[in-house]
Amino acid sequence: MPRDVRPVHHPDKRDVEMPYAPALLVRRGSLLFLSGLTAAPVYHSHPHREEEFDLPPHMREQAVLLMENLKTTLVAAGCTLADVVSATRYLTDVAEQDDLNAVWASYLGAHRPTTTTVEVSRLATHANCKIEISVIAVTDDAGKGSKRKAAVQKRKR
Repeated sequence: MPRDVRPVHHPDKRDVEMPYAPALLVRRGSLLFLSGLTAAPVYHSHPHREEEFDLPPHMREQAVLLMENLKTTLVAAGCTLADVVSATRYLTDVAEQDDLNAVWASYLGAHRPTTTTVEVSRLATHANCKIEISVIAVTDDAGKGSKRKAAVQKRKR
């Protein structure tokens, strides 16, 4: 069954450009919930090893690395950035939100998922991480990601 996701706007919506939709109505589709992603490698050691967290010091560079991690994770599930319907973004310095928004827009284009942005004192992943984002995506078919993953695993053998 094809997915059906529609933006919801207030009847008196102002004509301003926003980097998010106030709400998205998911009428059909399967939901994918992603764990929080950072600029660090998705698969890193536990307990953490310092060399795995040698991250760039600036928000823009970390945001690019994070968005690449996000794209890769979505693809593994058979999704794209256009399938993201909601994102919760945790920043260690809200003053850097404009830098994050610039990178976010460069990856998402005209697509506007719902977002919540929260400033935190530190991210649990590592002190060098400036941003963490968790997302919810919607896809056409619940089995698509599983079938793709199984095919990838089979090719690796």
